[in-house]
Amino acid sequence: MAPPPPPPPPPPPMCFPFTNRSRTRDASPLMVRTDSEKSYESSQRSDNRSNHSQNSNNNSHRSSQRSDNHSNRSKRSHNSTGSQNKLVRSGSYSTTRTLASDAEKLAFDSDSEVYDVPTLANESRTKFSQLSRNDSKSALTRVDSKKSTKWGYGWGLTKAKEREKDMLERSPSVGSERPPLYKSPTRSSTRSSGSKRPPFYSNDSASTLVGSAYERKVNDVESIKEKVDTAERLEDIRKLMAKEKLDYYIVPSEDPHQSEYVAVGDKRRAWISGFTGSAGQAVVSKTAAYLVTDSRYWLQARDELDSNWHLIHGGAVDGPKDWIDWLVDRAKDSKIGIDARMISHEKATLLNTQLNHKNSKLIYPPQNFIDMIWKEKPLRSKEPVFIQSLEFTGREASTKIAEVRAWIQAQPPAVPSYSKGTPTPAQMHIGTLITSLSSIAWLLNLRGSDIPFNPLFYAYLFISLDRVVLFLDLVKLTDEVEDHLHALNIERKEYNDIWAFLRRREWGEGKVLISPETSYAISLMLTHFRYTVAPSFIDNIKAIKNEVELEGLRRAYLRDGAAYVRWLAWLEHKIQQGYDITEYEAAWRLTEYRRQNKHYWGLAYENISASGPNAALPHYSPTKSGARTIDRETPYLNDSGGQYRDGTCDTTRTVHFGRPSVDQSEAYTRVLQGHIAIDSAVFPEGTTGSQLDVLARRALWKDGLNYMHGTGHGFGSFLNVHEGPHGFSSSVPLVPGHVITNEPGFYLDGRWGMRIESALAIRRVKTKGEFNGDVWLGFERLTCVPIQTRMVKESMLTKEEKQWLKEHNKKCLERLELHLKDDKRALKWLKRESDRGVGIAAPGPGGITIDWD
Repeated sequence: MAPPPPPPPPPPPMCFPFTNRSRTRDASPLMVRTDSEKSYESSQRSDNRSNHSQNSNNNSHRSSQRSDNHSNRSKRSHNSTGSQNKLVRSGSYSTTRTLASDAEKLAFDSDSEVYDVPTLANESRTKFSQLSRNDSKSALTRVDSKKSTKWGYGWGLTKAKEREKDMLERSPSVGSERPPLYKSPTRSSTRSSGSKRPPFYSNDSASTLVGSAYERKVNDVESIKEKVDTAERLEDIRKLMAKEKLDYYIVPSEDPHQSEYVAVGDKRRAWISGFTGSAGQAVVSKTAAYLVTDSRYWLQARDELDSNWHLIHGGAVDGPKDWIDWLVDRAKDSKIGIDARMISHEKATLLNTQLNHKNSKLIYPPQNFIDMIWKEKPLRSKEPVFIQSLEFTGREASTKIAEVRAWIQAQPPAVPSYSKGTPTPAQMHIGTLITSLSSIAWLLNLRGSDIPFNPLFYAYLFISLDRVVLFLDLVKLTDEVEDHLHALNIERKEYNDIWAFLRRREWGEGKVLISPETSYAISLMLTHFRYTVAPSFIDNIKAIKNEVELEGLRRAYLRDGAAYVRWLAWLEHKIQQGYDITEYEAAWRLTEYRRQNKHYWGLAYENISASGPNAALPHYSPTKSGARTIDRETPYLNDSGGQYRDGTCDTTRTVHFGRPSVDQSEAYTRVLQGHIAIDSAVFPEGTTGSQLDVLARRALWKDGLNYMHGTGHGFGSFLNVHEGPHGFSSSVPLVPGHVITNEPGFYLDGRWGMRIESALAIRRVKTKGEFNGDVWLGFERLTCVPIQTRMVKESMLTKEEKQWLKEHNKKCLERLELHLKDDKRALKWLKRESDRGVGIAAPGPGGITIDWD
């Protein structure tokens, strides 16, 4: 007789939101507030929820009301004459918006917030199996359901589709204009009978957000992303090409200021091709269309381009170096059209020179072809310009302008080498035209909101020895900014008046200095008799941070690091509890933690939050609908940063929530060794970033590994996250005051990827020998986020590398401990990481593994 079957396993513990246990806390709230403040915010939310319930069937009225409110906020912002440092901006429902919300909208409660809720009778608990929300009530209730067995024992990934279907049945319809506002559990005045907030089901972790943070999340409604059918758009382009008798038409990624990041209305290449990456050139011929982009975007382009396009792998082995190399190779007896505003003087000159050998030439149609056929092209931003005060800049705008004028006067006259006569007035340099948006913002101590993630505004700036003229949309000027410009004796003209100014030569006789990045349209307008090309003086002095800017960056990275640690502690805690956290949800949570920081303005760039094969894409950014769940088998990579009034942050960490494989550990260790080698480098004055680049790759090269992106770049002080002219791919010597990122990585296509990035400041160091005197330089680490040791293979590290890793994590604890004193979970996590050894224990007999966390 066969033995009886074993008894069934006991059911898992169930979660009831209405227990009457004593009040406890697992972690501290993210924001410390008084009881009166919490009571006021709770009543405000209740009022808002009540109003929402009354108006839930009147979407058009609510939409109109929101529009009016936004308009009123804009008017108040334009008429503001308050403090220079106080920014009150419209609320944002998106993690990718650059505008911060006002103080009330930035608050949200932590997972450990205590709620007073009704108690369910003990005998009724077993009848309930499913959480639901009743729109007419403010508390969570459980309802009887015949589907209760779905939520019982064995619920897992194999039933993901079934669970997703059920979630959709309980969620608002896709066609609804806006998801319903969050209805939090009611709070009673009695605080002694409170209970911890109940856990939620896997993949429903968003429900632990409350208040404005929850509203930002649920209202971040994205349209379903589909491949754009570009056939009709290409047909329209080719009709315009035929009128101009063109063989090719080029659509660059850049705007008229050669910006890396552009406004929505300047994303012409994305509109014509469907490819949304930040780098790449579209080339349309009479019969085909091509997109040329580098290795960072090959997989993304493959997914986004439709069948009308051919992907050209720029920089590939045995392939073209870039789009210019590819085009010159194909062109023969060709006319190639391009908007002269969208290509720099440097690139246009190079391209023209090479095309001449192919009996081909560039043609500059008077209108941009994309603008002519893009019927719903977004309008340019009208957001106001605001002042970046001396507290953050460390230098008055007047002293910067004076320094530029001194540079103009120091430039020798443009006299031909064969001439021996006295320079004429026409050969003297009398001014400079600045087209770089970041240079204009830095020089005038102004910031704006025209471009996502970058606090910039569209403008041109002309500086001569006796006048300064700023060209911008005058509607953006508040009274405060008007006074600021008047004090600097700066003339104001409309943005498009720059072309009449250049055509009339309003500065008089003499030559104008322009940088190689100036648009070719300006060169054509001036003609070569009226300009001289010189390296950008402002880019060079802007890159060397003064002590106030450096101190601001130190503070910003400290606050940003504290937010990053809070988030890492939350993420690990949730994953260990069994929640399914998506890449999108993780990125969103990190943004919410950053919102709590002082001087927060927005994100510095779109969140890179990637798990599994997505992490093998260096610039992958998740969408709400297409994000992957963070798993325990592959590394999870997060590359993100905040924009703060006192600094721009850029941090990457790669973590593992399970047991890493051998190849993951070895690759991560090599990446870490390269990171340490750069961080520890000592070098003499005159050393360039490109000369140090090999240090980051040396350990990887030992195992035949490499990465195809740069090792690091400069970054701004509340400006662009990418800033030149220095970097680890640049031939510009590093000097004290430069700041630069250190970000080696490795990416296994289709499986996983990893990168470690910290920000560094170049400083002088004392050496034992002091050969040639005080000429030795090194790095100061600004980033203050621990590096996870779980994936590190200890046997591969040297004694010095082990010490560096231990000291770095200890220093993070020392510097962040005070910032995390009110968050017990984060502080506990940070202390554990600083004390943790390298690697994890090997499996024991029978393959048994134990992780002592």
